[in-house]
Parts: sequence; C-alpha cells; structure tokens
Amino acid sequence: MSSPSPEDRGVMVVTGGGRGIGAATARLAAARGWAVVIGYRDRDAEAQALATAIREAGGRAAPVRGDIADEACILRLFEAADRLGRLTALVNNAGVSGGVSRVEAIESAALEQVLRVNVWAPFLCAREAVRRMSTRRGGQGGAIVNVGSGASQTGSPGVWVHYAATKGALDAMTLGLAREVAGEGIRVNAVRPGLIDTEIHAARPPGQLAQMAKAVPMGRVGTADEIARTILWLADPAESPYVAGSFVDARGGL
Repeated sequence: MSSPSPEDRGVMVVTGGGRGIGAATARLAAARGWAVVIGYRDRDAEAQALATAIREAGGRAAPVRGDIADEACILRLFEAADRLGRLTALVNNAGVSGGVSRVEAIESAALEQVLRVNVWAPFLCAREAVRRMSTRRGGQGGAIVNVGSGASQTGSPGVWVHYAATKGALDAMTLGLAREVAGEGIRVNAVRPGLIDTEIHAARPPGQLAQMAKAVPMGRVGTADEIARTILWLADPAESPYVAGSFVDARGGL
C-alpha cells in the first residue's frame, strides 16, 4: 500500500517544534503524510533545517517563529496552517520547566512564564483548533494531543512543583475538552512522558538524570522519537479512532 499524500492527512500544528519531542514529532508526521506547521521560539537554524529536510523528502512544512506566550504568535501558527490546507491535528507540545526551585524560592516572573506557556497557550491553541475542526462549526473533525508529564502524577517535590502543577492543569483540560468535543469529531488525548533525553533536564546537576534512570523499571531514559511515535498514534484516526479523553503514560514502567 502506498503512503498517503499530505492532502490525505491534512495539516498538523506542532508547538515547540524546533527541538526535542516537537521536532521529532514534526519529522515523523511529515514522513507519514501530514503537512506540518512548526512553531518555535528562538531556534532559527534548527527549525529551518528541519523544514528544509522535510521539503527535500517531499513533504510540506512551514516554520513559524514566535513566543507561544503571545496570542499573536498563536494566531500566526493557525494562519500558516490555513494556508497549507485543512487542519486535522494539533500537538500542544511547547513547554518550559520554570527552572529547578522549591516553592518557597520561586520567582514571580518564572511562575508567570510557566503558567502562560504550559497552560494558557495550550488553551488558546486548542481554541483555534476546535474552531477549525469541530463539525459543529462546519469542520471535518481532527485530533488534539497534549504533551503532559509524569510530573503531574508525582508533584515533583523539591524540583519543580510549579511545573508539575501546570501539567496537572493540562491533564484536567485534556479530560474536560475531550468530553466537550467528542461529539463534534475531535479526539483529545494526552501523552505523559517520564524521563526523556531532552533539554528540559539540562538544569539538573550533572549525572542526576542517569542516576534517576536507575529507578525506571526499563532501566533507561526514553528518547524523543519514542514519544513522537506515541503522539502520532493518538493523532492518527486510523490507529486510534475510539480513543478520547485518555492518557498514555510513556514512562518506562513508572
């Protein structure tokens, strides 16, 4: 069987698509036939290189630079999607940790940023996606995949309770929105990664990540590509047509 064309898949918006899980998701989505809008903040070289690689492989990609904490940036992402075709998937992947800190030491500015990027922005992105995909509004359905975190289950005491709290909010949004729009052709689900080899752990002391991996039943950290495969499974209506309001814990057995 031949691979589907980009028109068959439609358009996927990936926030935080310039690196890590987002870049891996954009790359895999393009290979499977989606046209991809790559949202990124400041990794020009990486985002442009990714878009070029996708195009050279025969796919379609539109990199869009901007701060996801700015509503104007969010609107530009979806305007770019409109130019590529019909929106069929949103991956709410962009996120920041707010830095390692106990609650008693967290700075107001850091807390505001982590709330805007990890909670406020996914809500507005979901708003724009629903406006385009909902059958109630004339759309043809689609999928929203939120990239949460295993931290929402543990609370991450002593490290980043603030980050864990935002991911807990994303869990609640996933469940509520899934039930709100399931009858309108939109499936909303979330992936909750555990220890993944990405830059979000760069603030940890040297060697800490490897030490923490010993507590993972699989005995290792995960990779961005492994999470991307899970995201694409949830985004694909042929692979997970009856899955909505669900959470896939990709945590190596934790």
